[in-house]
Amino acid sequence: MSPIINALVFLINAAFGLYTLLVMLRFLLFFTRSSLRDAPSQLILRLTNPPLSVLYQFIPRWRNVDIAALVLLLALEVMKLLLTLVLYGQHLSPFGLIILALGNLASLLIYIYIFSIIIQAILSFVTPPDHYNPIGEFLYRLNEPLLKPVRAKLPPVQGFDFSSLVVIILLQLAIILVVDPIRAFAG
Repeated sequence: MSPIINALVFLINAAFGLYTLLVMLRFLLFFTRSSLRDAPSQLILRLTNPPLSVLYQFIPRWRNVDIAALVLLLALEVMKLLLTLVLYGQHLSPFGLIILALGNLASLLIYIYIFSIIIQAILSFVTPPDHYNPIGEFLYRLNEPLLKPVRAKLPPVQGFDFSSLVVIILLQLAIILVVDPIRAFAG
């Protein structure tokens, strides 16, 4: 492949990937019913509001599910895949394209949780317990719905909380057993 095409694909993946990440975080903020008053949440809302404000006119929220954000996520991922496939001179059926986009979004969701749990664990070691950290609070609200059920079944052992490790292992298994077969089915 040409270095120029590789550079264009990199730029497309970087731009679409970053914005898709922000929209996914916005979706998770509403899904987990997080407070939207802290600085990270306000930044995410501000950056993702322009396209979503248009979509909200046609697509309402349902309970704590931001359907417009899901539609935007799917549209962004499909556009990214289309541009990448065109640059590489490949093609995929519309059905395969949508399935691959859904697999990629599921993978992104899982990796958001894996990395946010790791970052939260690291912050818990370096941030004093009585010190307020907006990033730490944001990560706590994001991860607690996954960690709380595991903590209920697996209490801390001699002061060590292994729930993060168990959840990360389960998330990695979800990628292997669910996401990878979805991606393979798309191709």
